[in-house]
Amino acid sequence: MNCGNDARCPDGAASMSAPSRRRQLVADVADRLSVAGCVFAGDEARLLIGAASSPAELERMVGSRVAGIPLEHLLGWAEFCGLHIRVDPGVFVPRRRTQFLAHQAIALARRGATVVELCCGSGAVATVIGAARPGIRLYAADIDPAAVRCARVNLAGSAAGVFEGDLFDPLPASLRGRVDLLLANAPYVPTDAIGTMPLEARTHEPAVALDGGIDGLEVQRRIAGDAASWLRPGGHLLMETGGRQAPRSREILLGHGLSVRVLHSKKLDATVVVGTRSTIG
Repeated sequence: MNCGNDARCPDGAASMSAPSRRRQLVADVADRLSVAGCVFAGDEARLLIGAASSPAELERMVGSRVAGIPLEHLLGWAEFCGLHIRVDPGVFVPRRRTQFLAHQAIALARRGATVVELCCGSGAVATVIGAARPGIRLYAADIDPAAVRCARVNLAGSAAGVFEGDLFDPLPASLRGRVDLLLANAPYVPTDAIGTMPLEARTHEPAVALDGGIDGLEVQRRIAGDAASWLRPGGHLLMETGGRQAPRSREILLGHGLSVRVLHSKKLDATVVVGTRSTIG
C-alpha cells in the first residue's frame, strides 16, 4: 500500500485528505464486518481502527473479528455503564442488559452497605457500583479463575475482596447474616438452548457462565436457597433473569422466604427479580 502518512488507508487513496482516507478505511472495514454478520459493523470498525497500532495489527484484529472472536476480547475491554471494563480472552463479556441490574443495585446501596456479587465474571457490576457508591464494603466471587483474575484488575481501586470459588463457598464467614445487597447475574440459559446462542458466545466464553441447567434456573435455585442466611434483615437479593423465566424465578425466591418484586426495562430488554429478607424474626 502507498498511503502517505497513514499506511492503513486503502490502495489508491494517497491523494485523499486524512479525514477522507479514514472514512474510506472505516467503510472498507465495516463492509468486511457486515458480510461476516456484525450488526454494528460501522461502530466496530471505528473501534478496531482506533485500537490498532499498525496496519498489520488492524488486519489481524479484523480477521479475528470476522472469524468470530468477540470484539471485547480483541479490544481488551467492554463499555459498561460508561466505564471501560477489562475483559480478557475467554472471560464472559458483560451484556448491555445487565446494566439494569447495576442500576437497581446502585439505587438500593447506601453508604457503608455491604455488597456481594456472585457469578461476578469480569466484575463489571461490582466495579460500577463501587464507582457510584465509594463508601460501600464490596465483595465479589466467581468459580472461573480467568474471570477472577480479570475482576481483581477491574476492582483494584476499590479495595474489594475478590474470591475464587463456587457461589458462597469462598466468602468470609464473617459476612453471613450481614449482607445488605446480594447480586447475581447467574447463568440462566437452558442447556438445550446453548446451541442457539451466537457462535462467538458459545465458542469463546466459558460454558459455566452460560449454562443454567435444564430449565436455566439451576444456579438461581442454589443462590436463593442460601441467600436468607447471608442477608441481614431487610437485605436484598437481586438476580438478572430472562423475561419468560421471571415467573419461575419469582416462585423460587418466594419459596425461600423472601418477598419479591419483578422489575423490567423495555429499553434494555432486561428483567431483574428482587427478593427481600423480612425484618421480622
